[in-house]
Amino acid sequence: MKREIIQTLDGSTTIQIKEWDECYHSKHGAIQEAKHVFIKNGLSLFENQKISILEIGFGTGLNAFITLLEAKKMHQTIDYVGVEAYPISVDEVLLMNYVSELNATEESVLFDRMHESNWDEQIVLNNDFILTKRKQFFEEIDDENKFDLIYFDAFGYRVQPELWSTAIFEKMYKSLKKNGVLVTYAARGVVKRSMIEVGFTVEKLAGPPGKREMFRARKV
Repeated sequence: MKREIIQTLDGSTTIQIKEWDECYHSKHGAIQEAKHVFIKNGLSLFENQKISILEIGFGTGLNAFITLLEAKKMHQTIDYVGVEAYPISVDEVLLMNYVSELNATEESVLFDRMHESNWDEQIVLNNDFILTKRKQFFEEIDDENKFDLIYFDAFGYRVQPELWSTAIFEKMYKSLKKNGVLVTYAARGVVKRSMIEVGFTVEKLAGPPGKREMFRARKV
């Protein structure tokens, strides 16, 4: 499938898959979406804590990089696991402008290390952030009671509905600790029903720019 690097409305870049008319991040603003969905409505709930995060769809590394930057401000220690079945290429990584758009020049070496590190190997990026990238299909995830927070950032239901199935959310539910949280940009009724079916308590929140709503789910 043909892939193209495009600029989103907040100036940050994303990858677009032309055949699907689908992007790794919102065309309305890649960085704005990540900060609103995953930081404001997810990570910020765990200020001053040591937490473990599972990201579904490591992709460009944007969510992981922003989390690393924000964790320092929130006094968090993070064990971060990013799952990706089809890693992006080095050439695509080099075209991402996240370091400059986030004014994170001093941390640019950490963004590079995120992508240069071996898959399925734990690396220490700094004293407060450990990263493991797992090259894995989502249906192969079998963690239990391991994570405090899940960033569910798979491609949209329109193009890959199988990634939003009850079976996948059952795996998400099992992988969370009690009182764990899952956040996603999605807000479809069919997605909410699947979450509720496996045991989640789901709330609808205001969405990021260009999107009216999003979901946050809890394992109670």
